[in-house]
Amino acid sequence: MIWALLALLAGLVLLVVAGDHFVAGASRLATALRMRPAVIGAVVLGFGTSAPEMVVSSLAAIDGNPDIGVGNIVGSNVANLSLGLGVAALLVPIPFSRTALRRDVPWSVATAAIFALLVIDGDLSRLEGGLLAVLMALTLIWLVRTSHGDPTTDAGPDGLAQDAGRLLGNLTRALLGLLGVLVGAQLAVEGATSLAEQWGLSGGFIGFSVVALGTSLPELATVIAAARKGHTELIVGNLFGSNVFNSLAVGGAMGLVGAGAIDSPSLTGLGIGAMMAVVLLAYFGALVGKRAGRIDGVALLGLYVATMILLGTS
Repeated sequence: MIWALLALLAGLVLLVVAGDHFVAGASRLATALRMRPAVIGAVVLGFGTSAPEMVVSSLAAIDGNPDIGVGNIVGSNVANLSLGLGVAALLVPIPFSRTALRRDVPWSVATAAIFALLVIDGDLSRLEGGLLAVLMALTLIWLVRTSHGDPTTDAGPDGLAQDAGRLLGNLTRALLGLLGVLVGAQLAVEGATSLAEQWGLSGGFIGFSVVALGTSLPELATVIAAARKGHTELIVGNLFGSNVFNSLAVGGAMGLVGAGAIDSPSLTGLGIGAMMAVVLLAYFGALVGKRAGRIDGVALLGLYVATMILLGTS
C-alpha cells in the first residue's frame, strides 16, 4: 500500500508542475499560430489531456473490462464539468464567450448525448465505435477550419517572423508539459487503482470514480494553471473540449477495439443520467449567467460529491 500512496502523490505533484508549463506553451502557441485560445484549449489541451482516458479505456476494453473503460469516460465527463469547472470558478470567474455558448458548449452536450444513447443499452459495438470515430474526425476538421482569426488583425512581417522564431520553443514547452502530464497521470492512476482494489471496491465504481478522477487530473491541473494565469478561454475550451474527445475519440477507440457488453446497470443507468445532468446543468448555467462564479463553483462541487455518494451506495 505504501508504494501505491507514493505513486499517487508523485503523480499529483508532476501533474501540477507539468500542467503549468503545458498551459503556458499552449497559450503562446495560440498567438503565434493566429488561432483562438478557445480552439487551442479544445484541440491541444482537450485532446492532450484526454490521452490518459483513451489509453486506460482502450486497454480496459482489450482486457475484457469494458465496465472500467465506459465508467472512465462517463466519470471523466462528470469530473470535468463538476470538479474541474467548479474548482476553476472558485479561483476566478469564468466568462463564456458568444462563440462558446453558440457552438463549442452545445456540441459538447450533443456528443455526450450521442455517446449516452449508444451505451445505454449495455453494449458498445465496433460499428458504433466507428461512428464515434468518424464524428471525431469531422469535429477536428471543423475546429481547424474555423480556428484562424481575421487576417486583418495579424501582425506585420516583423511580428510574424518573431512569432515563427518563438514557435519551436513554445511547441517544445507544450509537448514536454504534456509528456509530464501523461506520466503524472499514469502514476496517479496506477496508485489510485491499486489502493481501490486493496480496499475492495467494485470494477464499475473504480472506473467511474477512482480511475476517472485519476485520468481527469490532467484537466484539473491545466485548469488550475490556466486560472492562475488568467487564461479563462483555455479553461472553457479545455473542459468542454475534453468532454468531446472523451465521448467521441475515447468512446470510438473503445468500440473499435471491441468493447462488447457493459455489465453494469448502475453505470448505464445512474451513471449516464448523472453525466447528462451535469452536462446540461453546466450548459444552462452558462446560458443564464454567461459566466461561472463562486456560487456556481460550490454548486458544481456539491453535485460531484452527491454523484459519487449516489453511485457508491447503488
